[in-house]
Amino acid sequence: MKNFLLIGAAGYIAPRHMRAIRETGNNLLAALDPHDSVGVLDNNFPGAQFFTEFERFDRYCDKVKRKGTAIDYLSVCSPNYLHDAHIRFGLRIGADVICEKPVVLNPWNVDALLEMEKETGRKVYSILQLRLHPAIMALKNKIDTTNHTAKYQVDLQYISARGNWYLNSWKGEEAKSGGIATNIGLHFFDMLLWIFGDVTRLNVTTYSPVKTAGTLELEKAQVNWTMSIDENDLPVPVREKGQRTFRAMTINGEPLDFSEGFEELHTKSYEAILSGHGIPLEETRKGIQLVHDIRRV
Repeated sequence: MKNFLLIGAAGYIAPRHMRAIRETGNNLLAALDPHDSVGVLDNNFPGAQFFTEFERFDRYCDKVKRKGTAIDYLSVCSPNYLHDAHIRFGLRIGADVICEKPVVLNPWNVDALLEMEKETGRKVYSILQLRLHPAIMALKNKIDTTNHTAKYQVDLQYISARGNWYLNSWKGEEAKSGGIATNIGLHFFDMLLWIFGDVTRLNVTTYSPVKTAGTLELEKAQVNWTMSIDENDLPVPVREKGQRTFRAMTINGEPLDFSEGFEELHTKSYEAILSGHGIPLEETRKGIQLVHDIRRV
């Protein structure tokens, strides 16, 4: 059984990490968040210590280590712009780090963290869960084993409608979230790069705080993509059902159904990391570079 710490316990994604720690048979020693709406801890680790101040959290970690208790992993679920600093903290205290996407906002941050990995001997892993989705894994296997000389024609739409709160939170500040291509789209772009190869051309046709779209030429595919948080972009049948998320992907006109199966992917990610097959820091670079370039086009 491994001992975990978690930073960002009150955030949207933290419960998935808590569940993954529990379902893989491990222990959460303590959690940190400046906000105290963390009753979700009772569903997973009611005995975990909780701190709202980093200084007290830091002191607790030092005390635990001095008593001989191992801190094996730090899970980082904090706002995107804080990931880099919190990963550094984890490496400095001798823990491996599991970080929610995006692991960092800029490609040069990856380089600096790689240096810290070498200095500390610890590792940083990212949650890029689409690589573990059965439909996506089957698609990659098909692409890898098919002798197809022409480029695939791919259309990707991801609409995740958000309320007015979104733009008034840190997620609405590009300097903190990286914008919607980074905050809601990175794992989709990572998936495309993983399956179809490196970027050869990028064109951004729409870029706003609520929507971005464009074309992407990869080694094996020509991609039209759209990412949006505007509920008006949802197809009418989806809105009429009261649903607020729409994912659609076609390859050469054939739809790929990956609308289900997302709930277990964080646990699968943790299982892979704990078994030595996690996504290492270096593999996050291409996706981070792409979303950085989208912001700058």
